[in-house]
Amino acid sequence: MARLSRLALAGHTHHVMQRALDPLVLFEDEADYRFMHQLLVEQGREQQVALHAYVLMPDRFHLLLTPASDEGLARLMQGLGRRYVRYRNARAARAGTLWEGRYRGAPLQPEAWLVPCMAFLDLAPVRAGLVELAADWAWSSHRHYVGLDNDRAVTPHALHWTLGNTPFAREHAYARRTQAGLSPAELSALVDSAQHGWPLGDASFRTALEQRSGRRTERGKPGRPRRAAPD
Repeated sequence: MARLSRLALAGHTHHVMQRALDPLVLFEDEADYRFMHQLLVEQGREQQVALHAYVLMPDRFHLLLTPASDEGLARLMQGLGRRYVRYRNARAARAGTLWEGRYRGAPLQPEAWLVPCMAFLDLAPVRAGLVELAADWAWSSHRHYVGLDNDRAVTPHALHWTLGNTPFAREHAYARRTQAGLSPAELSALVDSAQHGWPLGDASFRTALEQRSGRRTERGKPGRPRRAAPD
């Protein structure tokens, strides 16, 4: 079966992820994390991709972003991948790829899924047992949104401003939302969408994406298509 093409559309928000090839480690120390963070800043500006949220972890990273062009997302991920592999291989005196395969991801409907996806990224280090609290992990956008840091890689999504009328109100509201965590259904939907490339949103959102892209946006029913009945 032919591999389904990825959806990457200008003006739409996407959740993407990239994993290390097992058992490799992407980020071993602060220098590695800082280099990738700088790449996010540079590639975001160069490819005109707004980075709304991110998390960097030892064996993976997740990004929540909106490209200004249909090609912007792929170009950003290509730039990150190539430059980081060159840097990491030179530092570790090794050769070859770091990645388990091509990056994965899908568009999501921000009205319903922007904040849950941001919380999903923020809480990933907690779920992995790396820290007890999201604010304890230095390599995500969480500290930016709760007022602990000013992260130059981050461009808040327009819907972020609806969380409150003042910076303090927005920071407080977002901190409470993250502390509330994710329901099992939210967690499952976010993981499934990113891993398998299915857009996350309601029926009208998926229909609009399908009409624009020409690519189906839902899983087909299992089994072979039924043949038309003879005349």
